[in-house]
Amino acid sequence: MPIKSTVQLPVTKVYTTVSTDTSDSLAIEEPLEIRLEYGPKDQRIVQNVSVTMRTPGNDAELAMGFLFTEGIVKQAGEVANVNHCFIACAENKENVIQVSLNEQVIPELKNTERNFYTTSSCGVCGKGSINAIRTISSFSQQVDDNMVSSELLHELPGILSAHQEVFATTGGLHACALFSLSGKLLLVREDVGRHNALDKLIGASLQNNWLPLSKAVLLLSGRASFELVQKAAMAGITIIAAVGAPSSLAVQLAEEFNITLVGFLRNNRFNIYNAAHRITLPVTHETTY
Repeated sequence: MPIKSTVQLPVTKVYTTVSTDTSDSLAIEEPLEIRLEYGPKDQRIVQNVSVTMRTPGNDAELAMGFLFTEGIVKQAGEVANVNHCFIACAENKENVIQVSLNEQVIPELKNTERNFYTTSSCGVCGKGSINAIRTISSFSQQVDDNMVSSELLHELPGILSAHQEVFATTGGLHACALFSLSGKLLLVREDVGRHNALDKLIGASLQNNWLPLSKAVLLLSGRASFELVQKAAMAGITIIAAVGAPSSLAVQLAEEFNITLVGFLRNNRFNIYNAAHRITLPVTHETTY
């Protein structure tokens, strides 16, 4: 059975002096509990590590991406299987997913010094410091010669928009996409939570053995927050472009990890907040303060 990501609900639409009773398509938001199973065959431990509000779909990718970007799982080969668990609820939805590790794998739970409740707007609540991220990232000290042109960057939002299927219907989802350095679209994921969309993207990349994503451009449909740059750094991404604004801490983290960070990428304009050396700029260049 296909997983539903939208629902039709009654709504009264008002335009100037006219009101109309009709229906509207909304993005579904439901909780997902992520459980981790690990340990020897006769001493298996099942532990709840997160509850996140997400749009149903690609739940296995979300769980894998979350565990990877939190430093709990290092590679896809550590995972034996990922399965939904049915729990008793009004509509018997699949709201629990369990990631089972191979017997010999010991998860890095000591790295997760945070409260593992996340919401649609915050994927980093309680995170310790930038130094903790550097400690657990496998790709934090990369040397690269990646380059993209400003002309290519201008094209990316339009490509992403054309592939945001659920957003086109609801207007209520965040999206992120991976592009090659030549502008080829590699992967798109959507979710009601911006950090969930990126976890799904990184989870899919992990399952496809694409990591590190050092030769890819990450495009975010909204703002560039600290937790999104953190997840990108964990996956080895060196170029991030966002349609919206970055936060000050996101810029600081990009500086720490030598990540090219672009914001306000829309309407043929953008700002470069860090590592401009990876972007080929137009010939005309001015400096104003």
